[in-house]
Amino acid sequence: QVQLVESGGGLVQAGGSLRLSCAASRRTLRSYGMGWFRQAPGKEREFVAAISWSGGSTYYADSVKGRFTISGDNAKNTVYLQMNSLKPEDTALYYCADRSVYRGTRYLTESYGYDYWGQGTQVTVSS
Repeated sequence: QVQLVESGGGLVQAGGSLRLSCAASRRTLRSYGMGWFRQAPGKEREFVAAISWSGGSTYYADSVKGRFTISGDNAKNTVYLQMNSLKPEDTALYYCADRSVYRGTRYLTESYGYDYWGQGTQVTVSS
């Protein structure tokens, strides 16, 4: 199975920045893209951003558009999330995930549209 490990989380003041990384210890047979989700205590997991390896198209939740940037390198099995202008409402456990089944853009913003998951890295933004 694919092993995904997130890193780069931490405590930051509102308005600050963090850069999250997600690396796969072993490659999947085929990865069509990767994404970031987050989950705050008492809330459901929500989509943050995604990248497609075919063409490099990126997708963002409205709540982070203009502030977060997703990038990655399929050859290195690595994806990043640059988070700028952080807000307290960004506080959550951030997960990366991999799409190993071809779905095109279907279910791109849904947890069930992804096949492998990391264990998460905590991001806490103070007011």
